[in-house]
Amino acid sequence: MTAVCLWVLGVATAFVLYTYAGYPVALLVLAAVRHRRPPFPPLAEWPPISIVVPAYNEAAAIQTTLDNLLQVDYPAERRQIVVLSDASTDATDAIVAAYASRGVELVRLPRRSGKTAVENAALPLLRGEIIVNTDASVRVERGAVKRLVATFADPTVGVASSHNVSVARLERHANYAESWYVRYDMWVRDLESRVSGIVGAAGCLYAVRASIHRHVLPGSMSRDFAAGLVARERGFRALSVPDAVCFVPRVPSLRREYRRKVRTIARGIETLVFKRHLLNPVRFGLFAWILASRKVCRWLIPHVGALALPALLWLAATVPGAWWGVAPVAVATACAAGAWWWPEQRPRPACDLGADPPRRRGAWGGGHQAPSRSTMTGTVRSMMRRSSPTDSRRMYSRSNASLRRTSSTQLS
Repeated sequence: MTAVCLWVLGVATAFVLYTYAGYPVALLVLAAVRHRRPPFPPLAEWPPISIVVPAYNEAAAIQTTLDNLLQVDYPAERRQIVVLSDASTDATDAIVAAYASRGVELVRLPRRSGKTAVENAALPLLRGEIIVNTDASVRVERGAVKRLVATFADPTVGVASSHNVSVARLERHANYAESWYVRYDMWVRDLESRVSGIVGAAGCLYAVRASIHRHVLPGSMSRDFAAGLVARERGFRALSVPDAVCFVPRVPSLRREYRRKVRTIARGIETLVFKRHLLNPVRFGLFAWILASRKVCRWLIPHVGALALPALLWLAATVPGAWWGVAPVAVATACAAGAWWWPEQRPRPACDLGADPPRRRGAWGGGHQAPSRSTMTGTVRSMMRRSSPTDSRRMYSRSNASLRRTSSTQLS
């Protein structure tokens, strides 16, 4: 029995190490030996695009989101902005309607049907050759849309996905573990793009050819994941664009983040089952391996852990010194339980490793007074127009709260 338990633990450990370390190392090796594709000439002119923003009860954020999208660097005459309201019951629709004179269109479903259903309903109304999908809660760096669209100069590209930067909500305690995971995930996406292509787009911000986007999906499926799969079916690639930056606020609650992950994984599994033929390595080669390693292996890790735990407990009870292996599991379980039940309104003990400086000493630093509203608004917008993606990431955490406050006065 001891030998069986050791074998189970060894297999489980090897599986986890492959998923999070071995797979990226294999990508690094393949990226080093594969020839880089020659660059394509830039687009002769910017194609018409449709920016799509699904929303449900986003009254607290939608105004700032629209202000952000309207200042994105793209020709206004070639840009359509459509907000898809999934039967919102708050002031979301009224706020969006006030932007009609600035070219923002509102599509409202009469009853709540889910994100994919509202996206399906809007398909006949989208006029762009490129469809840009984003969320109501994120902030798009000013030049990000042009950088996404520019990749379509390569006729083999069907989907272009943003580089997400996880940032804290200044008014709430941040989930720093999510920030570390997002950075790791973006790094792996960049490697996948160099080898064969990513398997699915980042739902926060991605662009897709209209011919790929304009197909109806079952309501239980994920359109951002399906975009990369449909692109590969039709002979296109999906890429991650490192300099197309999208700022994504971290979820402060572990419980809410867990529920969001469960929904995302459930929709992802249903999407992959629908497109399971893409796992055939004979037909799809490296892409099938990337799809299995990226999605299937990660989804299986909790189940592998559940199988390994009884083996670990058996060894701890029968093999001298093996209880040291149980100690890290017990500590991790205690930390997870504490974070799960910790009240959202009560600040958790801060961890300075990787923390945003404004969170440690107040939003403006220890003892510093925030600039006036008018001064901050002009400064932030000027800097956003001139700054590089790296500069934008540094300033975002300080500018976001002020920009949200000032935008609320623009329609009055």
